Amino acid sequence: MHSRTDLSGPRMVANSVRTDERSAMSDAGKYAVCAPLLISAVSQLTLMGAAFLAIAAWLGSALPLGWRFAVAALVCYGIVSALVLTALHRHAAHRCFGFANAVTLTRGLLTALLWGFIAELLLGNALVLDMQLRWQITFAATAALLSDGLDGWAARRSGMASDFGAHFDMEVDALFLLALSMLVYATGATGAWVMASGMLRYGFVLAGHAWPRLATPLFASWRRKTICVLQFTVLIVALIPLVPAVAAQTLCLGGLALLCYSFAKDLIWLAAKPQSLAHHTLGRMR
Repeated sequence: MHSRTDLSGPRMVANSVRTDERSAMSDAGKYAVCAPLLISAVSQLTLMGAAFLAIAAWLGSALPLGWRFAVAALVCYGIVSALVLTALHRHAAHRCFGFANAVTLTRGLLTALLWGFIAELLLGNALVLDMQLRWQITFAATAALLSDGLDGWAARRSGMASDFGAHFDMEVDALFLLALSMLVYATGATGAWVMASGMLRYGFVLAGHAWPRLATPLFASWRRKTICVLQFTVLIVALIPLVPAVAAQTLCLGGLALLCYSFAKDLIWLAAKPQSLAHHTLGRMR
């Protein structure tokens, strides 16, 4: 049994005050964003924003894109930027944004452009998802998927891994997956059910708000990561013009079934986990 010094009267009050002060200082240090980190992040956002505008202007000159493309793409990039600025305190252990997060931001840029195409395809009447455009979107989506493995490796290699990086990567992946599922639906090869692939994660988040137990962090899982990458791959393959509609439907159904299995397994684990362990479970780090 551990011995404990009994504190009473003034000593107890003084000790409590010192403890509270140390806790407050610790919390302030944990959530404060230093100027170099903020400048680095804003610089990256500005640089990527300039590249985004240049690419969007080039696409606008080569394709019949209207205001829907511009609005949807800008809104998506604005969401990505907001994710960076509102969660940057979780990267406060570092003084720069880092190459790994810049790679994730690049994937966010490509995702924003995909959302622009979605707006034009589903709401406009000029852009047609023909063979050439499908190949272009497939190449862009493949580049985004390849970057998904690069950012995690770069973060670990450079010692820049952080809770912010993991959270940022996950949120961009969610936007990317939803965009891919909607693009596959736009091809006409599958029904609207394919969009469930991108909506499951957001349904999981909403369930966590309704039942806080489901919002507790999950343990790192190769099963979860493997199925996620597989689902990305399946949707990209379904976008390839040479893939028959029947094959695309079969692949997407199989991928969606695996994704549902993965989410169900996590839901069951969270629901069965003792409440006393809820605050001791570590979330995934990239």
